[in-house]
Parts: sequence; C-alpha cells; structure tokens
Amino acid sequence: MTSTALITGGTGGLGSAVTNAFLGAGWRVVVPWVVEAELGRLGPHDRLELVRADLFDQADVAACAERAAADEHAPLAAVVNLVGGFAMGGRLHETPIDDFERMLRINLRPTYLVTQAALPHLIAAGGGSVVCVSARAALNPFPGASGYITAKAAVSALVGALAAEYGGDGVRVNAIMPGVIDTPANRADQPDADRSGWVRPEKIAETILFLCGHNGSAVSGGVIPVAGTG
Repeated sequence: MTSTALITGGTGGLGSAVTNAFLGAGWRVVVPWVVEAELGRLGPHDRLELVRADLFDQADVAACAERAAADEHAPLAAVVNLVGGFAMGGRLHETPIDDFERMLRINLRPTYLVTQAALPHLIAAGGGSVVCVSARAALNPFPGASGYITAKAAVSALVGALAAEYGGDGVRVNAIMPGVIDTPANRADQPDADRSGWVRPEKIAETILFLCGHNGSAVSGGVIPVAGTG
C-alpha cells in the first residue's frame, strides 16, 4: 500500500530533491507552497499534490495536514519539515532582538505547527516518521549567527522531546544536521567558496527517505550529521 509524505519546503533547493526522492520511491507526496516561482522545480506527477499554504498560519497548516491524511489508500506516514532560514549579522550585542526572534520564528514555528497538526493523523494510522532540520552549526558555532544557531539547537532539543513523548505511539522523530548544501542559491551567494565539502541535496534526500522508510524503523531521537563530502 502507498503511504503519504507531507514535505514542507518541498519546492526549495533541497526540498525539490527530497520531493523527487519520495515520488521515485512510490510515495504520495503533499507539498505546501507559497512562492509560485519555485513550482517550476517540480514536474507534474500523478502522486504529487501541491497546496498553497502559509505555514505560519495555524488554520492553513491544519488544512494541509487534513489534505495529507485524506487518502485512505495512502495513509500519512511521514512528515518532513524543511522550512527554515539563515541570516548572518553582528555579534549578540550588535544584533537587534527582532532579528534574533525572527530566526527563532522562521526555524521553529512551521516545524512546531506542522508537526502538531500531523501527529494525530500519524497516531491514528499506527505511527510514522517525522524528520526536522537542525544544522551542523548547532554543534560547531561561529560568530555572527547567534539567532540561527540558537534556533537550530532548539530544533534538536524539540526532536528529543517529541521522540520521548510519541515513541509509545509508534511515531519516530529525528533531525538531520547538514553543513552547507550545494544548492544554486548557495553557489550564487558564495561564488568563490571551496565546495569540496558541500553536500548535494540528493544525498540528503536519500538520508531523509531512509529515516522515513521501513529500513529506518529502529532510529528515533537522532540528530544525524549529513555534512557529506560533496
């Protein structure tokens, strides 16, 4: 029987690779979107459903979760939270509190709301998998990104809490911890960077697919590096 994955950020540089990996593995995939220009990254597919939604809005999120769980022949079995953001700035005493809180909001609110809305459906279906995105910087911080680093460390902590709370319901929760992802946007932002240690989106997609599939059924509460070697 086919299963459904709800993939937020599924039209992005990383997300489009994740979406295509799940489609290639036979999943039904529901992808919320907000930036119309990004839709061109995904071709038409009979198991792909695109839903316009504001993932900072609780009502929109609830509607997405209902849509993902609507097919009785393809129960919701995976939630992949890819929405987030990055910003550099000054050191903490030079960083406005609004900038700091913006990083917390972007990286935590959609993850919280989507997971919260999807959990009852996962439980009703007998369990499933939730994958979130932390960052290597949460363990190896650098100056000028205190809001981002704090937010990604909070994602890791949230994953541990969810794994403890919902393991008895058959719901596994893990995070991936990438370094720099080799996307067109990152190449444009860092044209002179050494990309030998960057990780390709397709490799991260393979890891997420593993965590959501039967072969990853023993893994929960993990924060898994996906730094790669290019």
